[in-house]
Amino acid sequence: MKNFGYIKVASAIPSVKVGDVNYNLQQAEEMIAKAEGKGVEIIVFPELSLTGYTCQDLFRQQLLIDAAEQAVVHLLDFTRQLDIIAVVGLPVMAGNILLNCAAVIQQGRVLGLIPKTYLPNYSEFYEKRWFASSQDLNPTDVLFAGNTIRITSQPTIFRTSTGATFGIELCEDVWAPEPPSTRLALSGADIICNLSASDELIGKHSYLCSLLSQQSARTMSGYIYSSSGFGESTQDVVYGGNALVYENGKCIAESERFSFEPQLVITQIDCEKLRAERRNNTTFINAQRPLNAQLSISNYQMVRFIDCQAPLNSNLSTLNFILEREVNPTPFIPSSADMKASCEEIFNIQVAGLAKRLVHTNCKTVVVGISGGLDSTLALLVCVKTFDKLKYPRKGIVGVTMPGFGTTDRTYNNALSLMQHLGITIKEISIKDACIQHFKDIEHDINVHDVTYENGQARERTQILMDLSNKLNGMVIGTGDLSELALGWATYNGDHMSMYAVNVSIPKTLIKYLVHYVADNEVEEACRDVLVDIIDTPISPELIPADENGNIKQKTEDLVGPYILHDFFLYYVLRHGFRPEKIFMLARKAFAPGSEYEFDDATIEKWLRTFLRRFFNQQFKRSCLPDGPKVGSVSLSPRGDWRMPSDASSVLWLNSIEN
Repeated sequence: MKNFGYIKVASAIPSVKVGDVNYNLQQAEEMIAKAEGKGVEIIVFPELSLTGYTCQDLFRQQLLIDAAEQAVVHLLDFTRQLDIIAVVGLPVMAGNILLNCAAVIQQGRVLGLIPKTYLPNYSEFYEKRWFASSQDLNPTDVLFAGNTIRITSQPTIFRTSTGATFGIELCEDVWAPEPPSTRLALSGADIICNLSASDELIGKHSYLCSLLSQQSARTMSGYIYSSSGFGESTQDVVYGGNALVYENGKCIAESERFSFEPQLVITQIDCEKLRAERRNNTTFINAQRPLNAQLSISNYQMVRFIDCQAPLNSNLSTLNFILEREVNPTPFIPSSADMKASCEEIFNIQVAGLAKRLVHTNCKTVVVGISGGLDSTLALLVCVKTFDKLKYPRKGIVGVTMPGFGTTDRTYNNALSLMQHLGITIKEISIKDACIQHFKDIEHDINVHDVTYENGQARERTQILMDLSNKLNGMVIGTGDLSELALGWATYNGDHMSMYAVNVSIPKTLIKYLVHYVADNEVEEACRDVLVDIIDTPISPELIPADENGNIKQKTEDLVGPYILHDFFLYYVLRHGFRPEKIFMLARKAFAPGSEYEFDDATIEKWLRTFLRRFFNQQFKRSCLPDGPKVGSVSLSPRGDWRMPSDASSVLWLNSIEN
């Protein structure tokens, strides 16, 4: 079974006794064994974890330096039958200088020794008193723990047996203006490991998290940070024990600060997603140009690659992969603690886009078809907010309700009530007689409720809006959303077309939140009640007559599938370019039994197949979309984020589901 690009990592905060190398070794071995048992591939320990960071002038004692090396000898023996890669901190002699190093250990071998580059020399930290920088080092071979190891300032990247790559920096390195991790990432490292010993001060933790988040985001990398905790000397400072793991700027795992117990923080980093982000980011690609020029100067400047060992039991390497990370079933919904602020920002982007188009065209009249559904409601709310900000009278907004054969009392009354509460111009134009005449003209039986019957109504409504906008010297505002565009769930040259489409990059699942935001913050009580009822109304184009009780008979999600699933598929297809197998795996986790939104495997597979088939077949509709504002990281504009041939085949993607 594939691991889908995930690598399981751990940040360890062991119990430490300053100067007691045997005790520290024992703690490290226990945590390595525990992590190995949980399938961890890389475990990272704090800076100088085998000796303790706060040994101060004891680092000048040969006994301590030798004891640390001897501890590595024991670690080599301990790990001889283990696949896990352990990254531990210790002092290492290289000729006449002492280096603060990270040792990379696997299967009884020292794969590499990485020296620290930037040494603090202020306040309570005087590392330059004891250690030299990697910049002071001439490349040299050292006899260490029975191995001859090449130690150099040259950037070094390690490659795991599963194909993930990682590099190492130590503590202060990441605080530098140009951290080593930047070059490591540009040279191909998916993951950065940071062995640290950062003390706690008021406000420092927040700054640290911001720094790590930014570096992870800037380098589009996974970032494993392990910093000294309880047990280090508290002579002048205190160490809180920070184990943090970031993925492209997002914290995906963290320890409890100031814990008195050892901690092992385990999570999975998605290297496939990181690589996709880098491929799609031209800034990241362009940043490699100066590096490539440097690398051609001499071999000394080349990046070293060191391969880690293959698993001792290759049958277990990827056999029973289990995704242990949580998967958000609604990736388009802002996860910010301040949902109100996020919705306000999205709403304002829509408003700003429409405002510019109105000002540019000197247009003070807009025409919007109001159905009583979610999409047209959001479009109308955007128009109202835009007119208010431009100080245009709301009467310049012409809301047109166009009852047809499938219009129910609920949506009709909600459409009228909403327009009345918002104080816009209201027009009601029935499409029934026009459609009856049209069906006669084209010799279509009105009792046959097929695609001609449905699309004839949609195009009649669009014709009314377009012609009315010409008469009023106005502009038709589109109401269709991102989810409908992805599925092609729009009538070509019907609701598919407008003069400016304000919802074009907002998925269906997000629209509910935005309308809720307006209901809770922007309107009076009576209008709020109407908006809430619109939110609770089943999604429907209302092109088929209602049932015998006057209720909506044609429910979109019964026909095309649940939008919460389609939005999930859409996000991972467009945002990260994942294969269908991986999207299916993520969906199983997000919609597992007992979760808030529950779907079984057969249902997920059915609608994933539908999504891919429709996504490919309906591209021709997206190839000629009207303008509209980009709101999030996913857009289907043919002039922007998504440029796809209308005749592309879906066979490869559909076959991957079969396999």
